[in-house]
Amino acid sequence: MSTSLPLEIAEFHGDGISSELSAAVHAVADALPIDITFHDVDLTLERRRTDAEGSYNDAEKAMRKCRVAMKYPTVTEDASPNKVLRDRFDFSVIHRPVATIPGVETRIRGTVDLHVVRIATGGTYEDPGRRIGADSAISIRLIERRPSFQASMFAFKLAERIGANVTSASKYTIQRNTDSLFEEVAAGVAQKFPNVGHESELFDALLAKLIMNPEGYRVVVTPNEYGDFLSDAACGMIGSIGLGASASYSFDNDGNILLAMFDPAGGTAPDIAGKGLCNPSAALWAFSMLLDHVGQCELGAKLDAAVRSVISSGNTTGDLGGSLNTEQFTKAVVLEMG
Repeated sequence: MSTSLPLEIAEFHGDGISSELSAAVHAVADALPIDITFHDVDLTLERRRTDAEGSYNDAEKAMRKCRVAMKYPTVTEDASPNKVLRDRFDFSVIHRPVATIPGVETRIRGTVDLHVVRIATGGTYEDPGRRIGADSAISIRLIERRPSFQASMFAFKLAERIGANVTSASKYTIQRNTDSLFEEVAAGVAQKFPNVGHESELFDALLAKLIMNPEGYRVVVTPNEYGDFLSDAACGMIGSIGLGASASYSFDNDGNILLAMFDPAGGTAPDIAGKGLCNPSAALWAFSMLLDHVGQCELGAKLDAAVRSVISSGNTTGDLGGSLNTEQFTKAVVLEMG
């Protein structure tokens, strides 16, 4: 997606450390050589308790206007805000890049440079199920052709762009109807990309091989729950779940990205909220992904590299063993960008 300036971004404010993450993103945005306008939407728990429908209507209006959004962590009390937004915007693909950061201590050897592409709907998450009698429960697992196709297309286009192969991963030998449908779609998409290598792997085997040989995987596409597991596992491999950023996408009938939302993968961290202690790295990486998406690829890459450089130099927040507060870390990133 390309855009003309000024860049307009819907901004979905949440709970806990949300305001501090937003402040960090704004500090970086103010230092960029482009004109950016943020359209604020209140998705805090306080607002949702009194006017949930109004808050989501505001989010939808802003998203339809801007077509891109930054979202910050939100508390789930009844309905999950992430699920509500996913349903409203028809998000079918989640992309989470995870890469080793020099200077961050890990428990594994090797270098991770992985793109997890996950179907955002279906799987075991679609149906909460129901109890049957006192000792049984049942739910339906759903795999659909359309989101499988969209996730596979996204994965192969990404792999083609970065010069990588694609691994589709599921339990197709056990889930012979559901996961085999996903693999069937992925294999069909692979035929459209003759220059991109493709192989299918059983998901449990992939987890083991990824830990033993992280360099062996660059782009992995999976059904919903597998991608959720893999995303957090990969973040654990690089040292912290709080170092992950995600993008959610919906598509038009021609397969072009229609709407995109970017967010840090971590939670609201109520224990440190308001204390200036949170690590804004994931929010800044989410913002760098947004910049890349709207055609500001150079600025996006520059921001991504600046965050990694500051962390690698040892100028980190407390969660990574450093002494900087949120504002000081953000200032260091801005300074690194020049």
